[in-house]
Amino acid sequence: MNQEDNKREILFLSDTQAPMWVERLVLRTHQNTKATNTIFNEIIQIKPAVLYWLGDIVSLGYRNNKWRIIDQFLANCTTVGTAVYAIMGNHDVMGRPRKGARNFQQRFPEHSPTGYVKITDAIAVVMLNSNFSILSVANLVKQQTWYEQTLKDLDEDPTVKVVIVTCHHAPYSNSKLVGSSTLVQQRFVPAYVRSQKGRLFITGHSHAFERYNFEGKTFLVIGGGGGLRQPLNMSPSRLPDLATDYKPLFHYLSVRREGEGLALTSYCLKKDFSGFSEGYHFEIPAEVTIS
Repeated sequence: MNQEDNKREILFLSDTQAPMWVERLVLRTHQNTKATNTIFNEIIQIKPAVLYWLGDIVSLGYRNNKWRIIDQFLANCTTVGTAVYAIMGNHDVMGRPRKGARNFQQRFPEHSPTGYVKITDAIAVVMLNSNFSILSVANLVKQQTWYEQTLKDLDEDPTVKVVIVTCHHAPYSNSKLVGSSTLVQQRFVPAYVRSQKGRLFITGHSHAFERYNFEGKTFLVIGGGGGLRQPLNMSPSRLPDLATDYKPLFHYLSVRREGEGLALTSYCLKKDFSGFSEGYHFEIPAEVTIS
């Protein structure tokens, strides 16, 4: 990949938290911390323009010692010129939400707990806070108002070709542990469905790769940054996952703009930890408008 391509390379990652002892009681470990470090090293090698990190950065955000590996990785990103933007997951604010949020904000100073947007290569990434229980009523209203207005503004902005919406909790997931977030479905999905340029809604929380299509819109779950694998609902009642045959333990996502559409590739960690392979690729075409 040449240098110009690297400037257009946008990576997404989620759920890099190390396993907690209570999780180990019910879920199997698979050298999870080593996997996360291997992903970090790969990202530094790639030197993407931007990394978007979709929450659960660490297992307990209020504990300073949990951030050591993250701090080293962020320093390496600065060295290679990769910008990093993040949103908070539930683990980042677990236990002591205010201290967790403070530690998070120190690492990601451009983060806003009521939503913010970044633009790379004419792709606008809208980053939302789905930790609704720790937001005040005023901040819930502030974020909702900002989000809906921002999608309208981006639709009217000729410099923006594609919009991606992100938050931590998945609106749709077959995870038996965390499942689908009805609040995200109610609060964030409708405006995304209405958005003319909205092509993709990416989340984590469920530790799996899942792909859904509802109302003509794509929804991805990419929680493969190192958290413990969660069992998925395989019964007839499960949601219609379009990536049924692709269930890697550890993975990250590469996104590139193709005109007003997107090309997406999920790279999965090889079982022997020797590197990554292209595990899943698909494209989201530009929306066809009928005049």
